[in-house]
Amino acid sequence: MPCRRRAGRTVRAVDERRLGVFSGLGAYSLWGLFPLYFPLLEPAGGLEIVAHRVLWSLVFVGLLLTVRRNWSRVRALVTDGRRLLVLFGAAVLIAANWLVFVYGVNSGQVVETSLGYFINPLVSVLLGVVVFSERLRRLQWVAVGIAAVAVAVLTIDYGRPPWIALALAASFGLYAVMKKLVRVEAAPGLFVETALVAVPAGIVLAVLHSGGEGTFTNAGTGHALLLVSSGVATAIPLLLFAAAARRIPLSTVGLLQYVTPLMQLAIGVFVYDEPMPPARLAGFVIVWVALAVFTVDSVRHARAGSRRPVAESVPAGL
Repeated sequence: MPCRRRAGRTVRAVDERRLGVFSGLGAYSLWGLFPLYFPLLEPAGGLEIVAHRVLWSLVFVGLLLTVRRNWSRVRALVTDGRRLLVLFGAAVLIAANWLVFVYGVNSGQVVETSLGYFINPLVSVLLGVVVFSERLRRLQWVAVGIAAVAVAVLTIDYGRPPWIALALAASFGLYAVMKKLVRVEAAPGLFVETALVAVPAGIVLAVLHSGGEGTFTNAGTGHALLLVSSGVATAIPLLLFAAAARRIPLSTVGLLQYVTPLMQLAIGVFVYDEPMPPARLAGFVIVWVALAVFTVDSVRHARAGSRRPVAESVPAGL
């Protein structure tokens, strides 16, 4: 009997890990497809898309909380002033991240947006040093230094700093810091975050429609449904990520996160035919070298059972 019980627990553990991996791949693959999705929402502009994303995410997650009967966790959040303030900061940062991402994708700069999510883990590590006084290991410093060289190379290639990439990495890195300061489950946390910026989103839509610039009611039923779908497109990857994070080691989650920028880079180059001159390719190769160093160090350290860096505990999501 004890052997059967151990065997049963082993099978369940393997099934849980497998489900976790599939959930993680699902989340990062959906995020990776976003450069194909957001152009479908045109002629809506970036502000209108983000405003709809906020409001329809709120509706979708509210329905989900009702089905799951999880409103008590939302009430616990809104009665805690400190956590509410932190979540407001998180909401502003993720809204800014969404706006920059939509602008990058819909202005034909998908390759640069992918760069932002390649360097995001390294930015998160630096924020861990600055905000939480974490100490970097030698190889982590090497990875950060290599990434700095890559940014310099790409700055020369673009003729300017890669602002879109840097803004995406910084905003999502700071968002991760906020989420680390107040750990909440995905659905209640997302509901409160979107609720905190729902009024500004509603005002944006009201102003756009009063000026004749809103597209929700004047670009056809299909367009309106696509804007509504932005709430589902926002919530589902986050919920899949939460399912993955509960079932697999954070080091595995950290490896899976590279699926997103790799897909975005492929879409930018092979679908949208964005240029990849030799200097730009060299910059990306240097970034990949930095990530290889960072990943090898993280996996080795995780296997040793030591404390993991903050970058491994957050999604590279959008």
